Amino acid sequence: MRRHGKKFTAAAKRMQNGNGSMPARQAIELVKTNAFAKFDETVEVAVRLGVDPRHADQVVRGTVVLPAGTGKSVRVAVISVGEKAREAEAAGADAVGIELVQKIKDGWLEFDVLIATPDQMGQVGQLGRVLGPRGLMPNPKAGTVTFDLTRAVKEVKAGKIEFRVDKAGNVHAAIGKVSFTADALNENFTAFMDQIVRSKPAASKGVYIKNLAISSTMGPGVTIDTTPYR
Repeated sequence: MRRHGKKFTAAAKRMQNGNGSMPARQAIELVKTNAFAKFDETVEVAVRLGVDPRHADQVVRGTVVLPAGTGKSVRVAVISVGEKAREAEAAGADAVGIELVQKIKDGWLEFDVLIATPDQMGQVGQLGRVLGPRGLMPNPKAGTVTFDLTRAVKEVKAGKIEFRVDKAGNVHAAIGKVSFTADALNENFTAFMDQIVRSKPAASKGVYIKNLAISSTMGPGVTIDTTPYR
């Protein structure tokens, strides 16, 4: 049987609620109040969706720019040439150039997001075995294959995140840090959930948002009322 520590158990007791769920703002405040780790914990949202990811027309995937950012520094690499390379540098990319293809082949992976222009995807395709398993492969649906490098780089730096439903129909996302104000976390949560709702597949039938919970890295989860999303 799994056992939790004293701090986790105490936090879980404080989070108990009569009806088993609560409004998002109240849940966020509880998560902040009951975070007990000595580091700045990440605040995470977990959503159980009424979709069957085995069918291509029910895969939920998208991106959203969190208004208050993610709370962490994101290293952005851009594979482009000429004027587009200079545009990426001006936008604040940490590493730029076609030579990054060879560097990545040689084992360099000192970046969190990789962006490429469409005309360079032939070169980037060679990196599929390296980038694919790590979730770093540029993808048009994620906005990481584009000629608009200024916008792409600045959005990632500002707090753009990507989400995708897993095999069990769940979506997980980090929406900030415990050190954020409740207002900032609520703004990020609202932006994320709005995008989840907009991403509902036409083939999805019945209840779309089945369960919704929020937690900090080390703390217990708090169930959020899904009524506003039905």
